Formats: sequence, C-alpha cells, structure tokens
Amino acid sequence: MSLRTKAFLFQLMCFAALFILFRFLIGKYTNLTGLWVPFTAFVVGTLISPKFQVIRTKDGDKMFMKWLFLKGIREIK
Repeated sequence: MSLRTKAFLFQLMCFAALFILFRFLIGKYTNLTGLWVPFTAFVVGTLISPKFQVIRTKDGDKMFMKWLFLKGIREIK
C-alpha cells in the first residue's frame, strides 16, 4: 500500500470517527433537527479532524500530520 493511500485512509478514518461522535452528541444535546444535525457534524468534523499529507523529499516520500490541538507539523513516516 502506498504512503499516499495510507494518508488518505488515516484522514478518512479520523473524519469518520469524529463525524459519528459529533452527530450523536449534536443530536442528543441540541435542539437541531433534520438535515441540520449531519450538516453541523460534517462542518465540525472537517474543522477538528487532523490533516495528513505526503510530501516528496530528497530522502523519499514522508507523511506529515497537522492538527488543531498540536503545535506545529509532525512527521508520521
């Protein structure tokens, strides 16, 4: 599996977990109904989920992660 595929899957799994969590929390603890619940969960999940990216360097491909709650950019692989 290529590093770009892993970065995509990591990003998808993080977003999906946060989306499901926020959809449940927003539906339970707010007065939003209908399409507002998944739409709000989508926006919050998009803003809060970590961003993964693969950069080609002279040493080869490396995966980096940037997250709102961590300072700076972290190298994953």
